[in-house]
Amino acid sequence: MSYRFRASAVAIASALFTVHAYAEQSPPQATQPTTGPGDNIERVEVTGSQVTLNDEFAGGQVARGGRAGILGNLDFMASPFTATNFTEDLVRQQQSKSIADVLQNDPVVRVARGFGNFQEVYVVRGFPVYSDDMTYNGLYGILPRQYVAAELLERVEVFRGANTFLNGAAPGGSGLGGSINVVPKRAGEAPLNRLSAGFESQGHGYIAADVSRRFGDEKESTGVRVNLVERDGETAVNNQDRSVSVMSLGVDYKADALRVSADLGYQDHHIEAPRPSVTPLGAIPAAPEASTNFAQDWTYTDEEQLFGAVRAEYDFTSSTSAWLAMGFRSGEEANVLANPTAFEGGAFTAYRFDNTREDNVRSYEAGVSTRLTTGPVRHTLAVSASLFSADSKNAYAFSSFSGFSGNLYDPVTAAKPDADFFVGGELANPTVTLSNKNKSVAVADSMSLWSDRLLVTLGARLQTIQTHSYDYTTQALLSGYDESRLTPVVGVVYRPVEQWSLYANYIEGLVAGDVAPAQSGGVALVNAGEVFEPYRSRQVEAGIKYDGGKIGGTLSAYSTSKPTSLVVEERFTSDGEQQNRGIELSVFGLVTENLRLLGGITYVDAQQSRTQDGIFDGLDVVGVPDLQLNINAEWNVTAIPGLTLEARGIYTDSQYADVANTYKVASSHRLDLGARYSFMFDETEVDVRVRVENVFDNNYWASVGGFPGSNYLVLSDPRTLKLSASVRF
Repeated sequence: MSYRFRASAVAIASALFTVHAYAEQSPPQATQPTTGPGDNIERVEVTGSQVTLNDEFAGGQVARGGRAGILGNLDFMASPFTATNFTEDLVRQQQSKSIADVLQNDPVVRVARGFGNFQEVYVVRGFPVYSDDMTYNGLYGILPRQYVAAELLERVEVFRGANTFLNGAAPGGSGLGGSINVVPKRAGEAPLNRLSAGFESQGHGYIAADVSRRFGDEKESTGVRVNLVERDGETAVNNQDRSVSVMSLGVDYKADALRVSADLGYQDHHIEAPRPSVTPLGAIPAAPEASTNFAQDWTYTDEEQLFGAVRAEYDFTSSTSAWLAMGFRSGEEANVLANPTAFEGGAFTAYRFDNTREDNVRSYEAGVSTRLTTGPVRHTLAVSASLFSADSKNAYAFSSFSGFSGNLYDPVTAAKPDADFFVGGELANPTVTLSNKNKSVAVADSMSLWSDRLLVTLGARLQTIQTHSYDYTTQALLSGYDESRLTPVVGVVYRPVEQWSLYANYIEGLVAGDVAPAQSGGVALVNAGEVFEPYRSRQVEAGIKYDGGKIGGTLSAYSTSKPTSLVVEERFTSDGEQQNRGIELSVFGLVTENLRLLGGITYVDAQQSRTQDGIFDGLDVVGVPDLQLNINAEWNVTAIPGLTLEARGIYTDSQYADVANTYKVASSHRLDLGARYSFMFDETEVDVRVRVENVFDNNYWASVGGFPGSNYLVLSDPRTLKLSASVRF
């Protein structure tokens, strides 16, 4: 047992003991079960707080708004941007295991996988968001890198579009098309004792405890929430075993002028024989049966993470507030992998790849906001500073690249080759190979005119990106990057009537620029070693939002341009360009008193607009489908009180797997069906859930790439039965 496990176990066990001690003094109140939390809520518009969350929208599946970085939590009708903010209730009722499961409800997002590993990657508006570029309560780099268990989540906030001004540049170099913020669980006003157990196809078991209490009165109170989770067993993919252990402790304090939240989490995630990605060689091989596992029995992936964050907000006066946040992550990873490169007929070659990694991350943010009036204009001024620091220790070892052969459709276990052909560092004692430090300062002025009918936001962020890489064996400095750039923002919201909101924005994204290589395509470059300024994407967006009280929605159109590298007259440049244009429609809320709807449709035209010698100009970008459709419906069966039926459909258009648009992955569709029944047994609330995902057991390539310049394929999950039951007492 590692020191991280012992430390978090002691902390959480102590908190759990305290919570139960108070529980004996304050017995929980029996409540009637409900199948639609949030169906009848009082609307409260929260604007600008860094700690206080927005209320749920009618139906309880999404919130009325979410975090917009320096601007704080904004109601969706008052924000010049678009986002979808999924609630804990939706996560639990759909029996989600990870953030990827939650994002299956979002028509703007598609889930992919990291390059050569099992990191979840989320493609938003055609651009990747790496899982280690998500924010945890507003802080970068704190969450586990590969996989985030759903039991940690109070909200999953999906911001659409470039966002460097709001959050700072993502340290991993992604996030040009959007960002994802995870809000940890908080204690509600009512006491909570919930125990859950479940089962998934092929014997994957699940047990969890969720306990919370609040102490104090309305003016001053402290909340404590503890979650303990264990998942283990074979998944619906043949011979693939997954185990997940999760512990989390969340504490919050609320007073008249002070709001504080503190979170500590631990996650241990292990997969035996994880089914790998497939790199196509030439034409696309037909997708195997979705339950097929072409992993080698001797492969595995293992990740252990300890992480935490503190965020505080203090009101100096009724118009001036300040906030401070800090977080950390300490993580270890180890992998033994063998990812196949496959021909059209399914034959493949592969070799062994081992790696270890250790991360030490620190993340900080501070800011102040104040409200004042100048003539007819009311201002909210905000200034913020952030600092991100990370050291990553890495080592790797390859077997001979001649490798071994196999077939996707008839997988067999090959003899385990020795990983001693190409080695970097010591697997048992990795050293620092990558060091990142990002820092920024931002200022914003949100102006309100005409009795809040017109809202204008202006701002800018000065971002500095510092990166240094070191040799795996000698520790010699290989490259260094230290550049700064200013990114502005303009946002406008106009509300002609209460139910409608028109908005528009100009905002930019930022990632580290390239360092010119010594040669390209066999040609020596005259500016080898030149360090380029951070690459800046530019986004223009406009749309309309509707809030009918019970039903809401957003229709938006955007255009985002991203620089890419080119060689012009033997000089490495950033004169290339990728252009993503899209239209998005999202709907959510109550269609009728007993029918909830969540989903939408997205059209994306992602083109290579300026390529080397114009060869690929006008062709589609790899791995970005034109059309995406998600629709989730829930119906409370009036004839059987407590019974809810669920259905979710997901459609993804075809997508190209090479820059020349020669090879295409076929379109796919998936249907999920479920039911849940809530009832009272004595004074205990009981929820029973059954869900079948991929009902027709369709087999398809679910994603192409996910890491820039790559075209690896990820196979769909097979038909999966989920059963679970929860008791609340």
